Amino acid sequence: METILHTPAMEAIQLSKIKKLVKHLYDTKPYWRERMENAGVKPEDIQTLDDFSRRIPILDKAERHRLSKECGGDLAAVTDLTTAVPLEDLDMLAATSGTTGEPTPYPITQNDFEWMAEIWRRIFWRMGIEKGDRVLQAFGLSMFLVGVPAVRWFTDAGACVIPVGAEAGTERILKFAKYFQANTLACTPSLAGFLPEKAETVLGEPVKSLGIKRIICAGEPGAGIPSVRERIQDAYGATPYDFGGPMGISCDHAEYQGIHMVAEDYLRFEIVDPQTHEPIKIENGATGLYVVTTLEGEGFLWFRETFGDIVQVFTDPCPCGRTGIRMKYIGRNDDMLKIKGSMVYPAAINDVIGSFAPRVTGHFRIVLDEPPPRVVPPLKLKVEYAEGMAQSDLAALSGEIQSKMSGALKVRPEIEWLAPGTLPRATKKANLFEKTYEA
Repeated sequence: METILHTPAMEAIQLSKIKKLVKHLYDTKPYWRERMENAGVKPEDIQTLDDFSRRIPILDKAERHRLSKECGGDLAAVTDLTTAVPLEDLDMLAATSGTTGEPTPYPITQNDFEWMAEIWRRIFWRMGIEKGDRVLQAFGLSMFLVGVPAVRWFTDAGACVIPVGAEAGTERILKFAKYFQANTLACTPSLAGFLPEKAETVLGEPVKSLGIKRIICAGEPGAGIPSVRERIQDAYGATPYDFGGPMGISCDHAEYQGIHMVAEDYLRFEIVDPQTHEPIKIENGATGLYVVTTLEGEGFLWFRETFGDIVQVFTDPCPCGRTGIRMKYIGRNDDMLKIKGSMVYPAAINDVIGSFAPRVTGHFRIVLDEPPPRVVPPLKLKVEYAEGMAQSDLAALSGEIQSKMSGALKVRPEIEWLAPGTLPRATKKANLFEKTYEA
């Protein structure tokens, strides 16, 4: 597939699979047939990819919440409605973390396992992971898609997996990485950033001594944020790879180039206007809300579904030499803050603060006194200064951060300084918000 990613030949493959999927859902699943009929579309109306993008309605979080309410909170019932197969065909049920509300179910059939295993083979091939490489799996094992299901995909892709899981805690993760000489670490960027802080205490030596060569990061922005990426590279002497979106992986180029889409024959990727849902052409630099369709999904079915992520796409050749379009996360629609007309995402704030390491630890919180997205200026931040920083130097550092953030994001924050280690460290997704209005 490497030679035909993002080509007319690939579009022909996608269209063939989309026609088959649309007809199957219309003929066998009442929920999907009703959605199509309400949109005034029948399977025979989908003759081009543009027809699909303009005629099939988008499924978003609001619709999933409505379904859950209609089903009395019974996620099994919601799953039965929204999959492409009966519930009895499922082999496994995973879910999102549910950190921002009710979890989204990820039902998986044997066929789903097989096509996703093929995607992971491509991802591992691009990362240089071969038979005999040892991958320490430190994502949350319980229920998460990158938990137990990923352990199976990693082994199917040819790796030897050490399934420790984030639940085991940092001490066990570090010790097992050393005991079994893992050369690859799979975890959230937050955990990858936390382990170096614990390594000296747990191992008596820096995390770099483990010999980790590569880190698969997923679950939150981080590996694509330059300052965060640099801290991880420096701590481990390893290459961070950013996994996400519709099953893609970043490359090993020294400068982050975005996530390469490696599975266009299994997933159809689109971007649309966040407000109108009008399709936006995939061209270099275009930005929009990403929408994805699993072309062979049975239990694991995304059918023009969005999870609220704003992305930027790149179609120009990547300097790494690999093919395929690339995408970079800008932020989650739900997390966007509006401050005096400026739209600001936590990832952008993270990058600015992180760029001041080693004078800061990189850990911070955005303090919200009212429900977002509107923030009455000034934006309030709690930021940890680093060990060895003199209190007398913090005022000047505040000015530097305010100046850089004003230039980059058009926002001049109010900064409250915290001692190093004040904020809790995350082993899964980091929570960057402190919502005082919920107290």
